[in-house]
Amino acid sequence: MVSSDFEVYYYSDKNFTTLKPHAHDYYECYLFIEGDVTMEIFNPEGTPSRYKMSPGDLMLVPPGIMHHALMNNPEANYRRFLFWISKSCCNRLMQESVDYMYLIQKAEAFHKYIYHMTPAQFHMIESKFLRLLEEVSSERYGSSAFIHLCLCDLILTINRIVYDEENMKSSSDELTLFQNIISYIEGNIEESLTLDDIAGKFFISKYYVAHLFKDTLGVSLHQYIIKKRLDECRNAITGGASITGTYEKFGFRDYSSFFKAFKKEYGMSPKEYQSLYSHNLIP
Repeated sequence: MVSSDFEVYYYSDKNFTTLKPHAHDYYECYLFIEGDVTMEIFNPEGTPSRYKMSPGDLMLVPPGIMHHALMNNPEANYRRFLFWISKSCCNRLMQESVDYMYLIQKAEAFHKYIYHMTPAQFHMIESKFLRLLEEVSSERYGSSAFIHLCLCDLILTINRIVYDEENMKSSSDELTLFQNIISYIEGNIEESLTLDDIAGKFFISKYYVAHLFKDTLGVSLHQYIIKKRLDECRNAITGGASITGTYEKFGFRDYSSFFKAFKKEYGMSPKEYQSLYSHNLIP
């Protein structure tokens, strides 16, 4: 990849020579238009899978994943869009929103690389590719800013299309996973519960966990855990437990952070809340 952030191309070939299996240090997004091609992709363990490509098929391959296109009929016209984006560029986009990461987390967590687009979906994505290609090659006023908008639009469009399709098909499985994560949090509320911890426990991408909570509850995983810990602290201190022992028990690092979070949630300090609502303390 020549650019440090991303590159986008349209290719049309005849007599294309099959390349050897190869991997990149960037993400490759590939939209198949025409040809007689089978894509061979190797999972992280090195086991190959083959996909006979149909017009409208979209492929996303993460860094380090071996893959190549097998030419079943080299004389057939071979047309496709290619989009390469660096890990650092993806990380910057993720700081803006985890919504950019849906396809990436599906590829990395579940080794899902190929999606089939309907004609309407294909034409929508094709238009985004063409607009980005046009802007990259132009020298118009504000081109740099508009390229970024086109880039984000292309990525979000692809992610939204796939997400909507996956959601319709797997909402039940996703709900079960979400409920299992909730149960795990409630059963381990006194333990370390970072995004990495939970993703590792359920063998899924942390981006997937973040997306799941934001979509289901409208809050981040961290915000949910804080609210649950504050609920436990509130119940404990109104039941007679000491404030100091309680905030330490439920994972707050220091009294200052506990105090701020508690007051923001309940509108008063822990001590004021305990005095007002305690039902077990002797006056």
